[in-house]
Amino acid sequence: MRVNGRMRRAVALAGAALLATGVLAGCDLSTEPEPTDRAAGPAPSATGTSKGSPGLPAALTSQRPDWKRCDAPEGGTAPSSAWRCATVDVPLDYAKPAGGTIGIALIRKEARDRGRRLGSMLFNFGGPGGSGVDFLPRAAPSYEKLNSRYDLVGFDPRGVAASSGVRCRTDKDQETTHHTVDLTPDTAAEEAAFVNDAAAFGAGCGRRSGALLPHVGTSNAARDMDLIRQVLGDAKLSYFGISYGTELGGTYAHLFPGNVGRTVLDAVVDPTADSVGHARNQTTGFQRALENYLKDRGQDPGAGTQRIARLLQRIDGSPLPTDSGRELNESLAITGIVTPLYSESSWPALTAALDEAEGSGTGNRLLQLADAYNGRDAEGRYDTQSHSQRAISCADTSSRPTLDEARALLPEFRKLSPVFGPFLAWDTAGWCAQWPVDGEHDTPEASAPGAGPILVIGTTGDPATPYEGAQKMADELGKGVGVMITNKGEGHGAYGESACVTSTVDDYFLDGEIPADGKTCS
Repeated sequence: MRVNGRMRRAVALAGAALLATGVLAGCDLSTEPEPTDRAAGPAPSATGTSKGSPGLPAALTSQRPDWKRCDAPEGGTAPSSAWRCATVDVPLDYAKPAGGTIGIALIRKEARDRGRRLGSMLFNFGGPGGSGVDFLPRAAPSYEKLNSRYDLVGFDPRGVAASSGVRCRTDKDQETTHHTVDLTPDTAAEEAAFVNDAAAFGAGCGRRSGALLPHVGTSNAARDMDLIRQVLGDAKLSYFGISYGTELGGTYAHLFPGNVGRTVLDAVVDPTADSVGHARNQTTGFQRALENYLKDRGQDPGAGTQRIARLLQRIDGSPLPTDSGRELNESLAITGIVTPLYSESSWPALTAALDEAEGSGTGNRLLQLADAYNGRDAEGRYDTQSHSQRAISCADTSSRPTLDEARALLPEFRKLSPVFGPFLAWDTAGWCAQWPVDGEHDTPEASAPGAGPILVIGTTGDPATPYEGAQKMADELGKGVGVMITNKGEGHGAYGESACVTSTVDDYFLDGEIPADGKTCS
């Protein structure tokens, strides 16, 4: 299990279950007028896109989306009538653009002020593997001001949910893995079970989604975004990327610098880090967030960290019972601790969960948090974001660390964080073990000479995409392109959390006001 960008959803679900906070409540009560179902004519392709996807056939670039009422996503409810859904065909293999195609699912809510409409704004909320079709309607209240002049558009990237979603194993197999495979193995037998399960996951992806796996990487998703731009009729792409969506946005800017419109990257993935570097960054980031949480609770961060590490060690030897009859093992407990660190508003949920585990010796609350992260519902059904996430990231990265290499990381990672370090060190070997296709690169390319200004937002207390990665992204984009904004605060993502960041982004998107590079919000 890799720490990822699904956590805005997980924190919302966990908060609702544990605290009744209603964070990002899952419905849109809009009373907007019915959309027109119109299809804007495609804009001509911009020049200077040869690095991206040259020579696409007119049958693809001249598509007109057939916008219809949206069906309910699997396990969810249909969005309000203000939303419309469509599918756009894209090449399966951009090296053979006239060959087979797959469908990319879209969802749209039209701009309210149609007389002053600026165009479409495409969103990616992270993962990788997150469904924009599912998530955008629930997140839309946070973007009401932007919706005044932009059509809000979400999509399921290739290999995700309604866009030929990758599936690698059954719910039963997933449940078995969560309860039997130790993600921080202590013995040779546990190590063998760990890597064998990882290999079995990859083999399952190959059996069920083999033809798609070589083509689900971020570069192809960025090419899909440019085709979506054309089909929506926009001369340039306006884009809001969060978490993994920042990597996707940086890749798009590199491939299509001439087509970059107003773009914001929030909670930024470090484009210079390979798979081990990402694990090291997240170990540092989550430890920093844990220490900030402990300080906020009036506890000594060093002593508090050691207390939680000892709790995990006890759980590893003797899992905690829960009212459901399922046990909370160490791997699930770590996941439950990770989840509320994504948002300062969810820190009380972590306090309640730790108090229960330490005081009552039961794991109900930590298990609820872990289930929210893992996409498990009350009936034992799992969503497939973790399947898509793994398929996309293993199509991207060429790194395949071995068990020996992961084991060698343990002293360094334990020193960085005795709570999260071992978990993330071992994950470097398990994530893409014996993956059936090769990865594209060690690190993604984000240089974008000639692109317009892109706002890059880093939050100093971000656990999953630590602040330092934002500065590296701004540098990689290039001088005059990356505009760095520092948010002094906690949590994964600043828009909607910081009034300063939110107003800065709104002014940029709506009025074209470019903030000074290096602006700080506190």
